[in-house]
Amino acid sequence: MKRVILIKYGELSTKKGNRNFFINTLYHNVKNKLKNFNVSIFRDRSRMYIEFQDSDLEDIKKKLDCIFGIHMYHIAYIVDTNIDSIKDLLIQLVQNLSFNTFKVETKRSDKTFPIHSQEMNHILGGVVLKNKRNVFVDVHNPELFIKLEIREEHSYIYFNAYSGAGGYPIGTQPKGLLMLSGGIDSPVAGYLAMKRGVPIDCVYFEAIPHTSLDARNKVIELSKKLAQYTNEIHLHIVNFTPIQEEIYKNCHPTYCITIMRRMMYRIMEKLADKYHGLAIVNGESVGQVASQTLTSMRVINEVTSMPVLRPVACFDKLEIIDLAKKINTYDISILPYEDCCTVFVPKHPVINPSLEQAIKEEEKFNFSDMIDMAVEKVDTIVVVDEEKEFSDLL
Repeated sequence: MKRVILIKYGELSTKKGNRNFFINTLYHNVKNKLKNFNVSIFRDRSRMYIEFQDSDLEDIKKKLDCIFGIHMYHIAYIVDTNIDSIKDLLIQLVQNLSFNTFKVETKRSDKTFPIHSQEMNHILGGVVLKNKRNVFVDVHNPELFIKLEIREEHSYIYFNAYSGAGGYPIGTQPKGLLMLSGGIDSPVAGYLAMKRGVPIDCVYFEAIPHTSLDARNKVIELSKKLAQYTNEIHLHIVNFTPIQEEIYKNCHPTYCITIMRRMMYRIMEKLADKYHGLAIVNGESVGQVASQTLTSMRVINEVTSMPVLRPVACFDKLEIIDLAKKINTYDISILPYEDCCTVFVPKHPVINPSLEQAIKEEEKFNFSDMIDMAVEKVDTIVVVDEEKEFSDLL
């Protein structure tokens, strides 16, 4: 009995003129993710099919679970599209299954097939009742859900359903640059941006010796978790020490965080131009800290004309933590290695900064050349989905 993985598109199927673009992007993403497996992949406007080696199934499922654009997938048995073949295969399959109640549901995509869906449900239900003792039909809460898809060349019988990652395939939108700190929020923001089809580069602002190499390694590990949802992620490491020291030497303590974030946004805009990104992505959540009040966001955002995506802006902290646990970044994020955003936090940062005052604070030192130098001297690490040794970079 030959099996195939049957992929359903979900939200992609709502696309009209652009549907082929989304499906083709998903196809190439699946192909890249499964490049190390002996598989054959086929697609049409409704479904994608993966022929696989049985011994690889569990590993393939782990890869599929991390591919955006897949709504659901099934491990389906292939059968010729004729009533006798379908009956014979169903009889074989149910003999090996343990259940008390069942329901049959038929999807008749091939409208030339002479038996309508509802009639097919009754026929196959009768087949199961005749060939399996002590089982009953339950259309509301069955133990076994038997699904049949009738298509022109082949039909498919399956009993299982595995939820996919949903969203849009990565690459259906242009690139964004994620401000990746070592905290809980920014990896979740990166995950959610990718779920909407946005490929990301990550940017980490480093302030050695005020931050440690352990903090850098923490960010690399977070990048590896995000790389599971794509092929590779470029992690750009910015030496932020000179700028940060000038800020804390010259600016009023209450405005240091505001000025620091404005400098970061200026650098992010230049990096986006350098690496062909069309948006800045970050983990800001409204009201969570002083720099994330709406007043602060307005003052900080004033230095850039780029779109700023804040996927967790309206999430509360517990919702963000739940997502961090789901994508396995939480345990890394809570490791006690401070980043440059936390190591210099003043006791009383301004909550409602004035734009005029922020500009006056910035006039106290010459930051333009330092920003250009920071952009020019960026170090980049390529983080891939597979395990990779980074010790030579630390």
